[in-house]
Amino acid sequence: MTASPERRRELLATAAEVFAAQGYNATTVRKIADEAGMLAGSLYYHFDSKEAILDEILSTFLNELWEGYDAVLDSGLGPRETIEALVTESFREIDRHRPAVAIYQKESRHLAQQERFTYLVESQQKFEKAWLGTLERGVAAQVFRADLDIRLTYRFVRDTVWVAASWYRPDGQHSPEEIARQYLSMVLDGIAVRT
Repeated sequence: MTASPERRRELLATAAEVFAAQGYNATTVRKIADEAGMLAGSLYYHFDSKEAILDEILSTFLNELWEGYDAVLDSGLGPRETIEALVTESFREIDRHRPAVAIYQKESRHLAQQERFTYLVESQQKFEKAWLGTLERGVAAQVFRADLDIRLTYRFVRDTVWVAASWYRPDGQHSPEEIARQYLSMVLDGIAVRT
């Protein structure tokens, strides 16, 4: 017996919210089932383990993230435009997968030690390479300042963007694109009045 695609998405969304709020280790199958309005044993008709649920949540998020990122990276944009597009795509992913982003931030270091989740390390390395490469390309093209510490800049932009998952709400006042524009304005142009 398998769940309909819609029911499966509902169960994954419920589980993602619970994992994000309570943490992976503190979350029981019973808690997920309770939140989904079903018996704990019934959840096993749909997923073979709690680990399988988490794996599907994270792999779906990362697959969609990389579809967007790869499209940006393959588009031939200049360095500044690439940074702008990556930040915008990041906020779109936060909008689509906010609980998965929160789980990834809290749990990926621990989970990556498990064989099933080694793709988290590979994704992190690919992520770092994309951002560092774009920043380096921007410095070389004199689009970004030559005195930038590339690694520190990468960490600042990465953390500034992804921490938004802790406060962002899809039904909030600003769209992902509007938030990205504001962030990019602050990151790329600063907050001081131009003279």
